[in-house]
Amino acid sequence: MLFEAGACALAATVVVPKMGGAHAASGLSLQNEQVVRKFYAAWETNDWRALEMLLADDFTFTSPNDDHISKGRYQAGCWQPNVKLIEHFDLQHIVGSDNDAFVMYVLYVKKGKTVENIEHFRMRGGKVQALRCYFGGQNSYPAAVVSQK
Repeated sequence: MLFEAGACALAATVVVPKMGGAHAASGLSLQNEQVVRKFYAAWETNDWRALEMLLADDFTFTSPNDDHISKGRYQAGCWQPNVKLIEHFDLQHIVGSDNDAFVMYVLYVKKGKTVENIEHFRMRGGKVQALRCYFGGQNSYPAAVVSQK
């Protein structure tokens, strides 16, 4: 019984991160963790050039609304309608191994709304080869939540 309580207490301390202080779990290279952090920083600073430099030439994006779209379609359909609505990301968890990283975040958008999503990054050669977004709620992206009443 004592062991069970200790294991639960240990699990709770590992699972509950400090807000905004997500650190990568062991197994994810420092280089890939930095790519992930730079990715979100580019969104926060509205810097497409910085973001594009992180994306592989054959980058694809997938979400409940998008099926392996190209970098150009990602810029037109995801970046342009959403980037100006973003206030900041609060990265909750960054976990991964080798060339895979999962990020759980809370995104603060205009009008005091929030979005909670999980994204899976597939890396290759220090760049994002593929990104898959799992929406935390129906239409959980900035343009959708800002337009909700």
